[in-house]
Amino acid sequence: MGGSVIPFIGHVRLTDLVASEGLPSDSYKISVSTLAQSLAQYSAAVIEFPPGDSALLRSGLESARLFFYQHEYTPTDIAHTKKTREWCKTSGYYADPILWQETYDYRPGLTPVETHGAMELTPGGLPDIFAILGKAARDILHAINFSLNLRSFSFTEVLDNMPLRNGEISSSVLSVCCHSRPSFQAAQHHAMTGLEGGQMVISPDHDIDKALITLVKSDRAGMHIKDIHGRWILVDGDLGPQDAVVYPGLALYQATAGYVKPAVHRMDIVNSHAHIDGRSSVIFKLMPRSMASLSCSEMRAAGYGVEAQFQIPISVDEFMRRPHSTATLKPDIKRERGKKGHKSLPPSKKLRLEAQRVLKERVQAIAEKKGVKLRFCNVKECERHMISPDSPCGKIRMEIGWPPGVPFVHPHDLPNKAKLGFLEAYEPGWSSLQQDIQLSLLKLDRPVDRYCKHHSSVPRSLQNGEIKVPPKMSSCSYVEKILSSPLAINATFEKSSRPDG
Repeated sequence: MGGSVIPFIGHVRLTDLVASEGLPSDSYKISVSTLAQSLAQYSAAVIEFPPGDSALLRSGLESARLFFYQHEYTPTDIAHTKKTREWCKTSGYYADPILWQETYDYRPGLTPVETHGAMELTPGGLPDIFAILGKAARDILHAINFSLNLRSFSFTEVLDNMPLRNGEISSSVLSVCCHSRPSFQAAQHHAMTGLEGGQMVISPDHDIDKALITLVKSDRAGMHIKDIHGRWILVDGDLGPQDAVVYPGLALYQATAGYVKPAVHRMDIVNSHAHIDGRSSVIFKLMPRSMASLSCSEMRAAGYGVEAQFQIPISVDEFMRRPHSTATLKPDIKRERGKKGHKSLPPSKKLRLEAQRVLKERVQAIAEKKGVKLRFCNVKECERHMISPDSPCGKIRMEIGWPPGVPFVHPHDLPNKAKLGFLEAYEPGWSSLQQDIQLSLLKLDRPVDRYCKHHSSVPRSLQNGEIKVPPKMSSCSYVEKILSSPLAINATFEKSSRPDG
């Protein structure tokens, strides 16, 4: 089915995303915020290029149409798909009969393959287009760094040298593509089932790029991306001549511990009766270099919680060869549709989210004001640090007012009791007693089966065993605590009166 144009997809000018020394300008902060919100909601944004760059991109599209119109493919080209070659060594022409797509990959440092003893002709202007889109992708990546409060150029280590050194081959690639060229359709019509009467059909599958950032400039609309609610939206249906679409990929998802979700996209395949030249696109994929590793060390240093699936670094080459699908994404990225109600979070998760909020809103602000770089320990190391007078984290703890007795680890990894101590130290008005009561009420341990003579009248939920007493507290003390707590009004207890002693 087709998608509909969503007019409020983020639209930013590339010149406003270029960082400069000193304090960020208002236009930079607004543009970064617009980009981040659009990526979070729609997994895509629209980038407006300067007039000179956009003219070169349009010239590249014209050259691509001419190239594919003149190119004569053979059965070996059709069989020569991406899956048969190294992911970082694709170059030259190949065709995908399933998607009705022809592609020419330009990869600096890799000589195009020879055809019948002669160098293969290429679309024009590819080196200049590669340079323009490569710089734009890096600027966008740095803007995402800023939105995540990471250090500048946090992902520089996983990118290619700029410029490349002698003998190096670019990991990033520029692809010029043509979908549904009429003369190409006839050769592989059996691969797809189309609609009659000049209507369009859509590829039955979806795709997720493994790049960090992908930039797409097309001459016709046809790209659909799934938004946060699971709806397919047409992202390039109303673009201006200077506009291109940008969306994140799986490599950025891995490097940011899942905080930047990858775009799930698919392409319309247009019937030959609708457009005689098909649909041409220029696609740039900013890729990590094959010898690097994807880790979440920068995210952890910035105070983000890193889940187990992202804690172990993985080599880029292994990551690219590993199969991926939407089923491997974090649950909050792949959302269920048609679900009106939401289950309440368990108390431990609520506590963890509250601790992460206080970390971002208060602790990081204190650290930035004092020029302190937060680098958390792990739990086992910090147990030794807390008893050592010259521990590595001792100075940091003192400068930011870290609560005594609480290990200097990310609040995400603290035990619940230590989380409460952390919140009491940094969150004004926080009551550990009330939080402890709430956790005790909801996280049950043992039933109340006896009461002292002073509490013969207790809530029915206690009598039925629905609410249980924490192991280290007597039944009498627990009843007294519940009946005197204001949280009892909001909990599942019935109103009860205390008899005279």
